[in-house]
Amino acid sequence: MTHDAKNILALLRRVHIFSELSDDEISNVARYTRERKLEKGELLFQRGAPASGFYFVVSGQIKLAVSSAQGNEKVVEIISPMQTFGEAVMLMDRPYPVFAEALNPTVLLHIGQNVVSELIDQDPAFSRKLLAGMAIRLHGMIADVETYSLRSSTQRVIGYLLQQPEQGDAEPQPHFELPTSKQVIASRLNLTPETLSRIFHDLSDAGLISVQGKHITLHDPARLARHQG
Repeated sequence: MTHDAKNILALLRRVHIFSELSDDEISNVARYTRERKLEKGELLFQRGAPASGFYFVVSGQIKLAVSSAQGNEKVVEIISPMQTFGEAVMLMDRPYPVFAEALNPTVLLHIGQNVVSELIDQDPAFSRKLLAGMAIRLHGMIADVETYSLRSSTQRVIGYLLQQPEQGDAEPQPHFELPTSKQVIASRLNLTPETLSRIFHDLSDAGLISVQGKHITLHDPARLARHQG
């Protein structure tokens, strides 16, 4: 379903860096905005493609990943609804260092580089908000490096489970669906699918979780958190 102009204006209001723009400014951004719809498994862009703007995920999920010449894949980030990506690459005027693929049917907005550059030139507050957003993402990537370097495989999996679902929940939820396939989650955690399955099995044997397909039950989140130590 294609969003009409009114809905696109409302969606742009939900993009963090645009939240304080005037009606006229949002209308101007909308003129540089295009909707994209992807089917599951469809590529949004290849690694090395030029960046002409950034993206806002309306629904669905996008996988950002790199692959080796041997076909091995490393998932760098999973972008969920109401999140943006591609801002830093756009501002650097560099090609994408990753490829982007839809993990399920996905709707995105593409916001053109020209209007972002115009806002940067005209509005210092907008520039600060844009920089703050990129700094938060950089902080997250540093945390990822720390996790992969200093935490065991089991600690990584437990940390991931305790963060699910992330949308609006202050406490770990006892029941939830994994947001994507176990293979993608394993790659995101820098594990093999076999290692992830083994850890799920070990945590189940310990009575900490139950796994039925993509449905996870945390029997005692506090005890599961202590199991990381």
